[in-house]
Amino acid sequence: MSRTGHDRRGCKATWDAAALRDPHRQVDKAARVERMFNAIAPTYERVNTVASFGRDIAWRNRTVEAAAVRSGDVVLDVCCGTGDMLRVFAVSDPAPAIVVGIDFADQMLERSKLDGVEEAIQLIRADALRLPLADASVDVVSCVFGVRNFGDLQAGLCEMSRVARPGARLVILEFATPRNFLLRWVYGFYCDHVLPRLAAAISHDRTGAYRYLPRSIRTFETALTMVRRLEDAGFREVHVRPMNLGGVVLYRAVRPGPIVRPGERGR
Repeated sequence: MSRTGHDRRGCKATWDAAALRDPHRQVDKAARVERMFNAIAPTYERVNTVASFGRDIAWRNRTVEAAAVRSGDVVLDVCCGTGDMLRVFAVSDPAPAIVVGIDFADQMLERSKLDGVEEAIQLIRADALRLPLADASVDVVSCVFGVRNFGDLQAGLCEMSRVARPGARLVILEFATPRNFLLRWVYGFYCDHVLPRLAAAISHDRTGAYRYLPRSIRTFETALTMVRRLEDAGFREVHVRPMNLGGVVLYRAVRPGPIVRPGERGR
């Protein structure tokens, strides 16, 4: 990659050095994220498994367990990608009535792997900031490694709150930076130096997706500010569960009261 942000084939990277200085403040962040995920869709799940040493499967299973799915529930998975969470929800016991997967990257949806569970799943191409669902229509809302990519985090959380019924459970799985200094150094070295090369070798990515990943984690909200944001969106009983030595965090919350619109503060 040259300093101009072009790869050796002359294609301009989606995430060049300038954009990576503060990826969450890019005015065209949503468009960049969409291009990035469309580009890496063919190898997305393979990279996740290899890069996490297979631990991503356990993290997803724990997320579904935390959702406490009940028989007949409507489950919404935001930023569903190629369907890895959809498959786990669809075969949970008890089984939900339906699992709705939403993503705005059409290539991710095109490559959804739903063999054997297609009847229990509905895929919709849509923006997480404008969910095409009615108010108070969902019993479980999940988002796995997705909220960090929202163009407007608070608006996205408020949309999740809007579609959640009273008593609905919200589960969010997201990367984080370990608090321990030594673990933080090891984690940073892996994410900054090993992961980008490993992922690029598998995916042949030229968008800069796996340089964006560590930078977007480092500049994202802390667990404390995420709790406040969830409460501002109208969720309560917010619990934080660190995993993977603090490199992954599972948030669980409940939607108890009136719908909160973007710009309004939860009561």
